[in-house]
Amino acid sequence: MGEEPTTNLTVAKLKALCVLNDLSASGKKAELLTRLLEAGVDKETLGIEVFDEETSTFQTTAEDEPVSESETDDDADIEGGDDAEEDTEDEPVMLSLEDDDTMENVPLPKVDKADKSSAKADRKADIDEDDVLEAEILEADLIDDEDLAETETAEELQEVPLPEDTSPKGVSARGSEQKAMTLMDMVRRPQAIAVMLTLILLGAGGWYYVNNQLEPFTADSLRYGDSMGYMITEGSFLASEEYVQLVTDRLDDPPNYCKIKLSFQGDSRISITEGTGAELSTQSSDDRLGAVKVKGGQGMSWLAVESVNEMSFSQFDLSGHYPIASKCSDFTTDTTTGQADLTLKQWEELREQVVLATELEFAATLSATSYEGTVFTYGVGGLLGDLEELSPGLGMVIAPVELADFFGNAYITKDATGTSSGWEWRVTGSEKIGSTNMWKVTASHRDVRDFCLGYASMTMWLDADSPWAARQTVDVAISSSEASQSSCSAWQQRGVDAVLPEGELELHHTFERTTLTRGIKAVELGKSYDNRPQANDLNPDDDELVNWGVDGTHLPDNSTVRQHPLDEAMTCIDEFSGVASGAVTALENDGYVWRAVDKQNGTSTEWNLSWVDSDTTAGWLHFSVSGGGSDALTCEFIAKGTFDESITHNRDAIPKVLPLHAIEARLMDDQRFPDLTGASALYDSNGPHETTSMGYLVVVPGTGFGIDFSDFLDTSGATTVDVQRQWEDGNKDRSFSLLADASDGRLIGWTSLSTEELG
Repeated sequence: MGEEPTTNLTVAKLKALCVLNDLSASGKKAELLTRLLEAGVDKETLGIEVFDEETSTFQTTAEDEPVSESETDDDADIEGGDDAEEDTEDEPVMLSLEDDDTMENVPLPKVDKADKSSAKADRKADIDEDDVLEAEILEADLIDDEDLAETETAEELQEVPLPEDTSPKGVSARGSEQKAMTLMDMVRRPQAIAVMLTLILLGAGGWYYVNNQLEPFTADSLRYGDSMGYMITEGSFLASEEYVQLVTDRLDDPPNYCKIKLSFQGDSRISITEGTGAELSTQSSDDRLGAVKVKGGQGMSWLAVESVNEMSFSQFDLSGHYPIASKCSDFTTDTTTGQADLTLKQWEELREQVVLATELEFAATLSATSYEGTVFTYGVGGLLGDLEELSPGLGMVIAPVELADFFGNAYITKDATGTSSGWEWRVTGSEKIGSTNMWKVTASHRDVRDFCLGYASMTMWLDADSPWAARQTVDVAISSSEASQSSCSAWQQRGVDAVLPEGELELHHTFERTTLTRGIKAVELGKSYDNRPQANDLNPDDDELVNWGVDGTHLPDNSTVRQHPLDEAMTCIDEFSGVASGAVTALENDGYVWRAVDKQNGTSTEWNLSWVDSDTTAGWLHFSVSGGGSDALTCEFIAKGTFDESITHNRDAIPKVLPLHAIEARLMDDQRFPDLTGASALYDSNGPHETTSMGYLVVVPGTGFGIDFSDFLDTSGATTVDVQRQWEDGNKDRSFSLLADASDGRLIGWTSLSTEELG
């Protein structure tokens, strides 16, 4: 039988190790040591062997067993000498919370060897007592082994009896240090442990609280090169009656739907274009680097910030309802599935910060039909058409809100409120989206609500690092039905009936951020730049305008690029006195032509004129003109008719305008409007294509609601010029159309569409 292992650890430390290793802590030292060895505790931890740095081997510590660590320290302290001083320097400093001035230096008594041996025996007996050891075991869970050994040494020194007449001169610094209550002694008290646990819990809770509180912020301005990817989910669109045109106007030969439903979802990306130096060819410096050059409605070049919103719908399902017996069917007749890609671009001018132009490009495949097109508007435009003019700011729902534009310098914090572009908003609190805590904002469109048009609301989640809303839900419902206007006055209801299309419109979807990339250079708005167009560059001179509304019968037109301009065609009117006496009589008196459009038909030109007399009777006349020049002009009557609805006659409201031929010359200038000239556009280098038609429309205000608005409103009318073309291009049916303001020659917008059957 081999020699029993011995250790230099105290019984208290062995019992502490038993507790830490889930072993019984009862028994004598040898039993404890054996139990720990059997449990797999290594010999170095148990003090059976130590690692020798010089020999790089483990050495037994059996020879040190008779003398405990605490006893060695006690002897050194009592007897003094160089060894004692060295031991004191090697030991850790014992901290005391007592003030040095209040501590008494009590000398230790001299003890002979016999007394010292007796004291040692007494101390060892005390240590072996179960009640003392159990107390030390409970404390072993809270402190390290090294701290336990240091504390045990301090307790042994404090147990030495001191005489009453001890002189302070005989005490050493070590003795005084051990006499004071140490920091470890205080920490080991149960009351201190409870306080420490409380602080830990409060600290953890405080950390959680602080790290989940959002800092208020003001929206960061956009930077050139900013980009955010996002997903569109839960998208739905419903339109009925006149609102159906928002979709069908984008189609060539649209079906006669009375209601349509769209469901859509997919990935999207919004970005701010970072323009290059090539865009600054008219500038003397690169101060405006990042901006892009764009044409305005007058054909002049401006510097602007270009924003791009690209939407790719993996799901794009269209359901249509047809009218049955003058009512819209509740059942879906046509259902087509497919996908669509939409790209919406907008240009905001640097100096005045107004929207110069908006472009919508789309490509969709529904069942076996492919659609492509471009809708370009000089000013505000986009997917919601005229609704964005009726309710400014409503177009914000089709893309993630740009924070700086919407909130300005407002401080985003709890309960903050404000208004922006017709929207009223409020910060309702914070909410965690994914792993990011964000401010939550609700917004409602004031005009839509107050004018009883329906409702339009958004909920946005804002992140200080993002220039756009990181998440956004949209709910819009516009309706002309009496049910939606039940809370409105009769006055408001009549106003809605006058301006709102018939039917209803609903739009619901959610935007969710997926990626974010920030640019470097901030977008600076409100800054001027070189060669910025001036007012005299844009508007025509007064001598170029004609005031034909005073006593004229039609808008002047002396075109040299069309075969039979309107001035020439009007000479045919007298020849139709027998078949169109109403039109002839009206135009010979105080009547005028408020709508006219031509159409090329080989060598002849067909004109369709709409007239109104001073007594508000109105009708239309369709005839053909051929010949001219050296040949006699030939006029041929085709058809006539009257209008069931009353047409307003108001010469005073007809504005001064550019003649039809002057507007035509502007539109044909490829330096002003390069998109209008080409094989797929309206004009070529010689004039309009054979399939291009041109016309104008005069709109004058009348009276409504039983009140003449001329008493307190500007009742000037408007005159627009429209040019259209439809033709076949291989397997594609194509169309191109534009609208211009005749009062200043400004191009309002144009549309290019293409349809192809895929077979």
